[in-house]
Amino acid sequence: MQGRLVPMIEGRIQAFPAANWLEEMEIASRHGFDTMEWTIDFKGFHENPLLTQAGRARIGAFTAKTDFSIPSLTGDCLMQAPFWKSSDKGYVDLRLKEFADLLEACAAIGCRIVVVPLVDNGRVESLEEESRLMAELKNLERRLDALDMRLAFETDFAPRDYAGWMAKLPSSRFGINYDIGNSASLGYAADDEVPVLAERIVNVHVKDRLRGGTTVPLGQGAANIPRSLELLHAQGYRGNFILQTARSSPGRDVEVLLSYKSMVSVLLTEYWGSHGPSA
Repeated sequence: MQGRLVPMIEGRIQAFPAANWLEEMEIASRHGFDTMEWTIDFKGFHENPLLTQAGRARIGAFTAKTDFSIPSLTGDCLMQAPFWKSSDKGYVDLRLKEFADLLEACAAIGCRIVVVPLVDNGRVESLEEESRLMAELKNLERRLDALDMRLAFETDFAPRDYAGWMAKLPSSRFGINYDIGNSASLGYAADDEVPVLAERIVNVHVKDRLRGGTTVPLGQGAANIPRSLELLHAQGYRGNFILQTARSSPGRDVEVLLSYKSMVSVLLTEYWGSHGPSA
């Protein structure tokens, strides 16, 4: 997850690293990472290099030179300013225009999955909000087809409710981002969740959280990461595993993320073999 290899911004566990995003990609590549999930905030949205022609050119030059890829993006901006929570047409139209611009920008760099966080400030809390969200998602389907992209939702829905909600949307363009740590924090067991949702899971965030609490280092929270990965393998998952892990103490960003990578890679090799996915 972008930002994990450079110092935190204003004490936030996740924020776009505006001052050193390219430096972080170089650090990642040097240390054996070949995949990064981009992040974008509502604050500074239009200045994010992904949203500028010059920025996309720099991203493209780096990925072409290093065989580095950015296959997915977490749309924190959507959670921070959710269009589905407003009845103000002017506000909604502006947010939807930004969303459309974001999709176009992602497609331009080969990023095919946009994670839509329906949690925290973006949580769907009423039938009115759900209706507004569903209507706009269906309006987006043709654009997603044209760009060959998918939206992957991250929610706090109970497993069977989540499966029923996803059934309202076509699987070709709408999937699930499975966040191992968030599920554990909510009290959802992998055995109850993965088999029910697996056919719609297109992206996985690997992290650990306390039950009802915050993100903690891998192995120190409520998440049963080995069992989650085992079930994902058994259900045929073949996508990416994004390390959205706890932050380190200052100056240990690379060391700590490499330790997480090693831990998860051992499990991936156990279940998928030497030619399987990597963290």
